[in-house]
Amino acid sequence: MKYINEIKEGEQVVEHYLCKSRQTFKSKNDKNYLSLKLADKTGTVDAKVWNLGNEIQSFSENDMIKIDATAQIFNNEIQLNVKRIRRSKDGEYDPADYIPSTEKDIKSMWVEFTSYINTIKNQHIKELLEKIFLKNTFVAKEFSIHSAAKSVHHGYLGGLLEHSLSVTQICDFMADKYKFVDRDVLVASAMLHDVGKLWELSEFPLNDYTDDGQLLGHIYIGAELVEKTASGIDGFPDRLKTILKHCILSHHGEYEYGSPVLPKTLEAHILHCADDMDAKSKVFEEFISADSTAGPWAGYHKMMGRNIRKTEY
Repeated sequence: MKYINEIKEGEQVVEHYLCKSRQTFKSKNDKNYLSLKLADKTGTVDAKVWNLGNEIQSFSENDMIKIDATAQIFNNEIQLNVKRIRRSKDGEYDPADYIPSTEKDIKSMWVEFTSYINTIKNQHIKELLEKIFLKNTFVAKEFSIHSAAKSVHHGYLGGLLEHSLSVTQICDFMADKYKFVDRDVLVASAMLHDVGKLWELSEFPLNDYTDDGQLLGHIYIGAELVEKTASGIDGFPDRLKTILKHCILSHHGEYEYGSPVLPKTLEAHILHCADDMDAKSKVFEEFISADSTAGPWAGYHKMMGRNIRKTEY
């Protein structure tokens, strides 16, 4: 198996990959060509099919395909120039090679993540977390294996749990660093902040936006889950419910990043900073890990808007 993160410039690549996207464009010469995004468990790679002749057999998005291609560098990244394509046949590939997964132990992360519930002193918040993470069978089953994103960060099996645990750890660490912080609110909102992604993103191998994800988004879905669950707990204070929902709604920090409201409590602000730090640090880590070029620089990252240096000092 030639994994995507192992491909080097100039290599011929004859391998099976998952076709994540397939688009048709016109070249400057008014000829149709295909732009593909191919994937395996190590990442994705851009591919182009310039000649749509008999060697390019019929295939669709989300098909497993076998390609014959040459690797080249375009905009400082590996790009495949594909000469032949056909659909893969059953038995020609191992499905496990195409489902990216966390490098960490999922069971251990889940035990540590749910152990935070017993550290919560406020009984209403504790019951809320128990109902969502332990008694909701869908959440209890899916949260530990779901992706945290389509492609930006933690976009792999177990990514949602890994990211949520990291954010919870950061928030727990920060809880006693400042006056006026309600630790129970902060830790609970950290655990809950991305729970809506269970409904926003489909399962692997698709790992794509659902209709609810496109139309509502994980921020709204998560806040609505807290609203419904808290409303079913006797005596749950309305103000506390609003404070928790505010943390979820504001955790992206800015209107232009998808939050309908800015962080207006200390807990919401800390949550936003913790979420942003873990997500962007993971972007750096994944970009450096995927780089196969020589030299100290991994290249220019479009989303981050900067060149990123490898940690080789």
